Amino acid sequence: MRQPQNHGDSLQFRGGWFGALVPFLVFLVGVAWLGLSGAPDEHGFWPILLVALIVAMLLAEDRGAWAETVIHGMSQPIVLLMIMAWLLAGVLASLMNASGFVESLVWVAGKLGLHGGGYTAAAFLISCLVATATGTSLGTIILCAPLLYPAAAGLGTDPVILMGAILGGATFGDNISPVSDTTIASATTQGADIGGVVKTRLRYALPAAAVALVFYVLLGGAQSGDTQALSVQGNPSGLPMLLAPLLVVVLLLRRSHLLTGLLTGILTAAGIGLALGLLEPRQLLNIDPQAYTARGLIIDGMERGIGVSIFTLLLMGLVAGLEASGLLSRIVGAWSGRARTVRGVEFGLFAMASAAVLLTTHSVVALLAVGGFARQAGERAGIGRYRRANLLDMTVCTWPFLVPYCIPTVLAASTTSAGLAVGLPSLSPLQIGMANFHSWALLGMTMFAIATGYGRAED
Repeated sequence: MRQPQNHGDSLQFRGGWFGALVPFLVFLVGVAWLGLSGAPDEHGFWPILLVALIVAMLLAEDRGAWAETVIHGMSQPIVLLMIMAWLLAGVLASLMNASGFVESLVWVAGKLGLHGGGYTAAAFLISCLVATATGTSLGTIILCAPLLYPAAAGLGTDPVILMGAILGGATFGDNISPVSDTTIASATTQGADIGGVVKTRLRYALPAAAVALVFYVLLGGAQSGDTQALSVQGNPSGLPMLLAPLLVVVLLLRRSHLLTGLLTGILTAAGIGLALGLLEPRQLLNIDPQAYTARGLIIDGMERGIGVSIFTLLLMGLVAGLEASGLLSRIVGAWSGRARTVRGVEFGLFAMASAAVLLTTHSVVALLAVGGFARQAGERAGIGRYRRANLLDMTVCTWPFLVPYCIPTVLAASTTSAGLAVGLPSLSPLQIGMANFHSWALLGMTMFAIATGYGRAED
């Protein structure tokens, strides 16, 4: 078996550097087409990635070496860790959802008598809590939007701002949750522990969330409408389930291994749910011997991670070919040589992560693609591991939640169909992304932190 190419032994493509970029151009065109067509999730990207890989194979001068490089890129330990995290976090989210956890949060908002901008702010906070507890932004959108968006019809809220608040809350959790894929990827690629990353990241995330919350209160009310026509429905029975994700957070902050934390959280959630009657044993695993099938929350939860796992494997294989061509190394090397100050290097990290996430449309893949280069450049400039991880994560938690061709904004737009029955409009990804005040505030915080050095010494 051939050894995979490394940066010192560049993989050659027909057409030189342009030939190395062509597969990514194919991917981008396909993603743009799917985005405009309303592709709801990662599954629609699989064929596009297969076509891009075929193009890369045809352009590679040594197809055997290219194939080994692709497999090597797919089999990196960080990629396997991310896949395990997606599968286990999916199970935890599935248990939390089935137990009525989100409904209990909606019940709390209803009991507080919130409406208008107050309800929009509450929707933001609920989404923040759900995303932080489950570690999944897409899961938060799927769970919260169908429950929270229809209530806008009778609570005097602005539908666009409300959906922006739900997407903003999903962004917050994706950025700071210790079980979030971006938190795990940003910490691991920079050699930092997850607990330390979460603690230091709060100094950036909380001010951004506070700014967003103010805007949601001020702008979240509708121009007119009956603010008392509809009471928010819910049920408080699922509130004890909050203990499960809290336990995961505590374990990870105490530097337990990610798999240990997630498995403990799953065990705790299942135990609480069964003990309180929120879950039934047959919901966890239901075997149908007649049809030779097995279903249940555990299987459903793991299946949630299959789409993004295959997407990541294919895209990491595509990225590996580009890395092996040496093009990324030359670009990063040229940038590193020009950056004369720590601030210049940090702006370079931001630009590199921005380009990667806009190119791949996937936060984690972008982190995995540029993480090694960011670590090398940051270490040479004396930038701490927490600082590097925080800058990278904040960057990739802005653009995908703002631009209209990325999965979070497309998915959020698709969920607004839940409000059609009560007279609410179906919104576009662009509308919702522009109203995601948290991502805008986080982008501003990133620029402020780099320009002023805020948090640099502490990280």
